Amino acid sequence: MKTLTTTEELQAFCDAAAQHPYVTVDTEFLRERTYYSKLCLIQLAFAGDGENDAVLVDPLAEGISLEPLYALFRDENVVKVFHAARQDLEIFWVDASVFPKPLFDTQVAAMVCGFGEQAGYETLVRKIVKQGLDKTSRFTDWSRRPLSEAQKTYALADVTHLRKIYEFLAAELEKSGRSHWVAEELQVLTDPATYDIQPQEAWQRVKTRTNSGKFLAVVRELAAFREIYAQSNNVPRNRVFKDDALVELASTKPRTAAELGGSRLLLREARKGAIAEGILEAVAKGVSCPPEKFPRLDRSREKLQVNPALADLLRVLLKAKTEAEGVAAKLIAPSADLDAIAAGLRDVPALSGWRREVFGADALRLCEGKIGLAANGQAVQVVEL
Repeated sequence: MKTLTTTEELQAFCDAAAQHPYVTVDTEFLRERTYYSKLCLIQLAFAGDGENDAVLVDPLAEGISLEPLYALFRDENVVKVFHAARQDLEIFWVDASVFPKPLFDTQVAAMVCGFGEQAGYETLVRKIVKQGLDKTSRFTDWSRRPLSEAQKTYALADVTHLRKIYEFLAAELEKSGRSHWVAEELQVLTDPATYDIQPQEAWQRVKTRTNSGKFLAVVRELAAFREIYAQSNNVPRNRVFKDDALVELASTKPRTAAELGGSRLLLREARKGAIAEGILEAVAKGVSCPPEKFPRLDRSREKLQVNPALADLLRVLLKAKTEAEGVAAKLIAPSADLDAIAAGLRDVPALSGWRREVFGADALRLCEGKIGLAANGQAVQVVEL
C-alpha cells in the first residue's frame, strides 16, 4: 500500500480521483491532549481494484500541503463519501475553512435505508460487503512514526470497503426516491455554525441544579473563560478545570487566591498562574452582572402540558411508520419531540421536510382527531375517521 508524503504525490492522486464519480475519505486523529483534533492520517480511495486506487496520506510529513485535497473537496463533480463525517469535517473546516461538496455520509444513508440507529462501519462492512474487519489497531497512537503494516492495513480498510457500501446505499436511495432525505440531513454537517463554538454560549453545556440568575451568571463567565483559555492554548477544556469544579466555583464564588485554594475539586495546576487569575476575574464579572443581563435557562418544554395518551399514540404511530418505511425511529423523532407535539408545539423537526412525508403529516392528523390507529394482527394501521 502506498503512503503519500509529498504535495506532488497528493496532487497526482487527486488529479486521478477527479476523473471518477466519487472518492471515499477517512481520517485518523488524536484529541485526548488537545482542544483541536490533531490530524495524523488521511485515507483516500476511488472506484477500482488497482494498487494506486487507494492510498494513505501523511499530513505530518515535512513540507506536505493538503491544498490538492482541498481542491478536490471543492470539485462538485466528485462526490466525497465519509462514514460518520462530523469529526472529519470539523478538522478540515478548522484547518482550511473548506467543506467537501457534494457530501455523502454512509451512516446517515444507512439509517434512512433501514440499518438501524447509528449504524457502525463494522456492521455495514459485515452486512453489505460480507467481510469482517480486523480492529486490533483501533486504539493506537496515530501520531507516531513509522506506522506499522498492521496500522496501515487497518486504516486503508476504512475507505476500500466504503466504496461498495456507498455504491449499495446510493443505489438503494435512488430506487426508493429517498436521496433528498439524506441531502437534507447533511445540510447541518456543512453549516459553519455546527463547528463554531461561542465561548459566551459554552455555559449551556454545563449541567446545574439551579436556575438562579446570579449563579448562572458566574457559570457563564467561568465557562467562557475556560473555553477561551482552552482554545488559545489548544488543551482540552477539562484540563483547565472540569464541570464539577466549575459548578463548585460558581457556588463558593472565591474572591482571593486564598479562597480559591480552598476548592475541593479544582486541579492543582488551576490554583495558580493564568488559570487562577482568569477564574477570579470570571467570578468577579459574574457576581457584578446586573439582573437584566442574567442568563436564562430554556425551561419552556418543562412547562408543557403533555397529553400522555396522545403521546403514547404518537409513539405507536412512529413505530408503525418506521417499521413500514424501514427508517430508524431516532432519525425521525426522539421521545422529547413526541411529547412536544402532544403538548401542542408545532416547531418540531418531525413536522417538516422529509420527516413530514413519513410521519409528521399523519402525526398532525392524529392530534386533530382525523385518523385513528387499529391493530391488524402484528401490524398497526392508520384508520380514517
